[in-house]
Amino acid sequence: MSHNGPVYWDPFDRDIAADPYPTYQRLRAEAPLYYNEPHDFYTLSHHGDIDRALTDWKTFSSARGPILEIIKANIEIPPGTLLMEDPPAHDIHRALLSRVFTPRRISSLEQQVRDLCVRCLDQLAGIDSFDLMTEFANEVPMRVIGMLLGIPESDQPTIRERADAKLRTEPGQQMQVSSRALMDTDLFAEYIDWRADHPSDDLMTELLRAEFEDTLGVTRTLTRQEILTYVTVLAGAGNETTARLIGWLAALLAQYPDQRDEVVADPGLIPNTIEETLRFEPTGHALARYVTTDVELHGQTVPAGSAMMLLVASANRDEKCWPEPERFDIHRRISQLRTFGLGTHYCMGAALARLEARVALEEFLKRYPRWDVDWDHVALSSTSTMRGWETLPVAVA
Repeated sequence: MSHNGPVYWDPFDRDIAADPYPTYQRLRAEAPLYYNEPHDFYTLSHHGDIDRALTDWKTFSSARGPILEIIKANIEIPPGTLLMEDPPAHDIHRALLSRVFTPRRISSLEQQVRDLCVRCLDQLAGIDSFDLMTEFANEVPMRVIGMLLGIPESDQPTIRERADAKLRTEPGQQMQVSSRALMDTDLFAEYIDWRADHPSDDLMTELLRAEFEDTLGVTRTLTRQEILTYVTVLAGAGNETTARLIGWLAALLAQYPDQRDEVVADPGLIPNTIEETLRFEPTGHALARYVTTDVELHGQTVPAGSAMMLLVASANRDEKCWPEPERFDIHRRISQLRTFGLGTHYCMGAALARLEARVALEEFLKRYPRWDVDWDHVALSSTSTMRGWETLPVAVA
């Protein structure tokens, strides 16, 4: 990439996405408020600026969605789509879901998550090379979400494929956005109907029963459509991001075998290894917001109605926050991670993602203390918001 001209960043550019970090470094140094003319959006890349934007939801609104293409498509967002709401509606809907995602609830899942990981890995016994994404990383989150929602295992692969397909884009192409594609809720409709008549102790039953006071002050339960929306958001949000995190753990530990040996020798290092991986290679690189009012940033006015991209992957490597930010170090002290966001929209599934990644890595390392990645045959996934491995062939012999 040429360093002569002005810095250029484009979330749809495959060449930049292959290694975006030098571009982020230049943005922080040369254009802390960056404007992309072809796609008409602004970008913030400094940790401090991103923190201010994430906490000021009145100015930097989620009401039009957290993804650039969705904001640009200017479509009606279905109510209950947490990621695409501001308070007060957001807070009401979030409070409902947080009953389901309590720390106690999450930690009680550990044994079930472990059993799922063990079953996945058992199927690989005797095989000395496989695609880590297909055979392991994609499987675990899908089955965990399925378990939480009470979806029969035989139906889970179909659900994952449909949820992932919506996030997938052709190289260099933008996501095709419509209200229909955004909320492909038919997937779950039959489960909800069935679950209404056959309650159990899963998340779906809890959502069907939950009473709350809505924005009009009416105490009620969720409508079937609201539940469908919730469940679709959960299934979409929980699958791909966690799968990519597991993929990055495997890729980075293969790249840094000395640190991998340390983790194998002391599994107590696993939680911090996950934090450093979340910092160093976050699965989500940018969050989009809609600017509701003119705002002054770095001596320029960003006009109301603009789309703003918040580069959390850049904040995670901001020199002002991290000593030697470009170095992967499993012993690093980590306190200002922005991979899960901050403030109103802090990721509700963060504890679940950390649990899944920890258990997955513990079980993987028990069986495979060493592995090599076939770097000639890997493929990065292509979306404007996610960055992670589509295929990650490993040899474990």
